[in-house]
Amino acid sequence: MNLAKSKRKAGTAKAARRKIRKRKGVIAARRKKEFTYRGYTMDALKEMSLNEIMTLLPARIRRSYKRGMNEEQQRFIDRLRACEDKVLKTHRRDIPILPDFVGKKVAIHAGNTFKEVQIKPEMIGHFLGEFALTRKEVKHSGPGVGATRSSKYMPLK
Repeated sequence: MNLAKSKRKAGTAKAARRKIRKRKGVIAARRKKEFTYRGYTMDALKEMSLNEIMTLLPARIRRSYKRGMNEEQQRFIDRLRACEDKVLKTHRRDIPILPDFVGKKVAIHAGNTFKEVQIKPEMIGHFLGEFALTRKEVKHSGPGVGATRSSKYMPLK
């Protein structure tokens, strides 16, 4: 009986080999996966011309750049490309994010406040307004005055 218990603790030879293989397969420190957008790295994207980047972007954003930006949008894009550490405030929520914008900070108007957003590589191909939500999440409290008996029912947990 003791022999059977000791075998179970130590494991079979096959289990020992499996454990050794597992230890070899485990990576000591996980490397951060390098960001790519449609197969291109950030460095490659920054070196591309605007026309080359346009071919990679989704159709809606490609069309908005093809039509051309209005004066306010173009002024904001120029200011964003020029600034380094400053946070730029804008009411323009309809500006598509390009690889040039990555790493910049923008305060986007969300109806009554400006929401500060750090532009990350994953945001390429989206509009600025997508990252500053204009509506609050609805949180309901208990039933109010005049509520029916059935709506006041709260199950005990």
